[in-house]
Amino acid sequence: MPDAREGSGKAKQPRTIAGKSRPASNPALQQSLTQYQHAMQFMQEGKFERARTLFERLSQEGPPELLERSRVYLAVCNRHAQKQSLAFATPEEQYDYAVSLLNTGNYEDARDQFDGLLKKDSEIDYAHYGLAVLNSITGQAEECLDHLARAISLNPQNRIQARSDIDFNDMADDPRFTELLYPESL
Repeated sequence: MPDAREGSGKAKQPRTIAGKSRPASNPALQQSLTQYQHAMQFMQEGKFERARTLFERLSQEGPPELLERSRVYLAVCNRHAQKQSLAFATPEEQYDYAVSLLNTGNYEDARDQFDGLLKKDSEIDYAHYGLAVLNSITGQAEECLDHLARAISLNPQNRIQARSDIDFNDMADDPRFTELLYPESL
C-alpha cells in the first residue's frame, strides 16, 4: 500500500487551524500596516502633524482594511492641529471663543479653553465663571459651586450676574447655590 504522503506529487499548501490556506505575504499590505502602526504611535506621542501625513497617505492609497480607520484618525489629527494653531491676542478673545464653543455644545473644547486661561492666570474671574456655567450645564454641581465661589471672590459683580443667568437654572434648587448668590438673606 502506498504511503498517503506520496501520491500526487503536488506541493502541499501550509494550512491554518481552520483548515484554510494562509494568505501569501503581501509586501504592500505589510508596508501599509507598518505605516499605520507608526501613525498610531505618533498620535499617542502627541505628534499629530507627523501622524496626519501618514494617515493622509493611507486614506488615499491604503488597503481597504485601513481606509476608514485612517480617515477617522486623520480627522482627529486635523482637529488637534486646528486646536494648536489657535492664537489669541488677549485672554478676552480666548474667553469669547470658549463661550462660543459652550454655546454650540462643544463642552470638551470649551473646558479646554477655560482651563487654558486659568493655566495662564488662575485669577481670571470670568474663566472661573465660564467653568461654573459649563459645570452647571453638564450637571457637575460641586465643580460649579467651586468655580462660581472663586469667580465671586475675585469679582463680586459675578454674584449679580449669576442671579439672572439662565445657565444656572439647574442649580436653583441647591441650597448651597442660593447661599452663594444671596448671602445677605442668611
